[in-house]
Amino acid sequence: MDLGIDLGTTHTVVASVDRGNYPVMSFQDEDGDSHDHIPSLTALVDGQMVHGFAAAAAMVAGRPGIRSVKRALANPAVTFATPVHIGDTAVPIGELLTSYLRHVIDQIHLNGADGELRVVVGVPAHAHTGQRFVTIEAFKAAGFTVLGMVNEPSAAGLEYSLRQSRTLNSRRTRVIIYDLGGGTFDASLVDMSGTSGEVIDSVGLNDLGGDDFDRVLADLVTPRITAEVPPRDSLLEACRLAKEGIRSQSRNALVDLPDETVRIPVAEFEQACHPLVDRSLSVMEPLSKLLQSDPAKSDVAGIDMVGGSTSLPLVPRLVRELFGRRVHRSPNPTASTAIGLAIAADPTSPHSIRDRLSRGFGVFRETNWGQELAFDVLADQNLRLDSPTTITRRYQSRHNIGVYRFVEFSRTDADGTPRGDLSPFAEIVVPLDEGLQRSGAPIDKAQVHPVDQGHWVEETYTIDSSGMVGAAITDLDTGWSVSTTMGRDRPVILPPSARRVPVPPAG
Repeated sequence: MDLGIDLGTTHTVVASVDRGNYPVMSFQDEDGDSHDHIPSLTALVDGQMVHGFAAAAAMVAGRPGIRSVKRALANPAVTFATPVHIGDTAVPIGELLTSYLRHVIDQIHLNGADGELRVVVGVPAHAHTGQRFVTIEAFKAAGFTVLGMVNEPSAAGLEYSLRQSRTLNSRRTRVIIYDLGGGTFDASLVDMSGTSGEVIDSVGLNDLGGDDFDRVLADLVTPRITAEVPPRDSLLEACRLAKEGIRSQSRNALVDLPDETVRIPVAEFEQACHPLVDRSLSVMEPLSKLLQSDPAKSDVAGIDMVGGSTSLPLVPRLVRELFGRRVHRSPNPTASTAIGLAIAADPTSPHSIRDRLSRGFGVFRETNWGQELAFDVLADQNLRLDSPTTITRRYQSRHNIGVYRFVEFSRTDADGTPRGDLSPFAEIVVPLDEGLQRSGAPIDKAQVHPVDQGHWVEETYTIDSSGMVGAAITDLDTGWSVSTTMGRDRPVILPPSARRVPVPPAG
């Protein structure tokens, strides 16, 4: 069975491929009621992890649990072994995700699916390489066959092209995807001319989402509680439900607590949330520069609002005021991404999308005999992800040890200096001395010194179609090599070859 799975901060949504249709699967809770999602929750019961609706029930009963794991994934330093805490218990995040996804598989099988489960996975457009790596590895470890990974707003663009095709024509082919989920925010400008779309540019924030709106509401509610204040997790869940119940005509947000219902005027709540929405609009500035200022002459068909947090009326209102374009909101905004992922998983679908690298990457290196640092951009956001890309550099080393500090960045200045969201994501220390290589001893960076006739070095970088980056540094004189996929717990080292084999430099 081919599937699209949106592993969301709050909900996990699964859409299947069914002869050109993409139905969203329903799942039953502990009371037998059907829902179009599985809660993205994990709890500990008698020392064992439980997930989904069972975790929600356990957390209501006071058992320790964890919500918003996707926020932890957004840490640029995340690896499969990064610990997260369920109460006082530390669990590697990769192990937790794998266990949760096995639960998702069990729930899919209860829907009548059997055999191989082939899936296209969604990930925030501005997800760091580590998040992409851990997500894909967890899906594989759980038992899914991963067909690919698509940025979530790009998937929503595919769903838009199917649902709102009447708004697209030869003059208006572009769509802005505004995706405000439970834990992250992404926006993309997508050209959907014909059936093959292309991402023009993407922006995003890994620390903005519905969780932040829930905390704002909880802070407003707490001083008004006259009975016992419930545990923070229970209060946040009640605030989430109240937030999602707000409609354009609502005057109050009703927060149902065990012993009372607290009323918060919607106007007060929206005023407190205004800075959060302003953050999303501010980060969209690079997209606004690509738009025709006169909406009547614009090639933008509209703004597609997806993600559960766009249900708050304040959000589409402020977006409409800024861009002056028509706002379209999916009838089921929490399922748009999963449906788009299912379209991407459908081998018979005429619809496709060409994505771009949403975060550039580069390396800081020592120059001027170790006196200064320089930065080399290895790939930027103009790189298309149609197929894997390989970047190779070859040179003669000027030091006995190479120190490579890799970073991801959101933007660069005109001179190539990285700016904005700059995130270190790997450091590789490479001995370029045969004695150091053969000793196998830990390398002390204080041992770095210049050399007259250094070894020839080859750097090889690969970017796959999901945007994951791999790096390999090879001493061409000895064959010694170190490689890593950004997000892996530790580099893989290949020892030097048995004899010295000089390799002439390219060019």
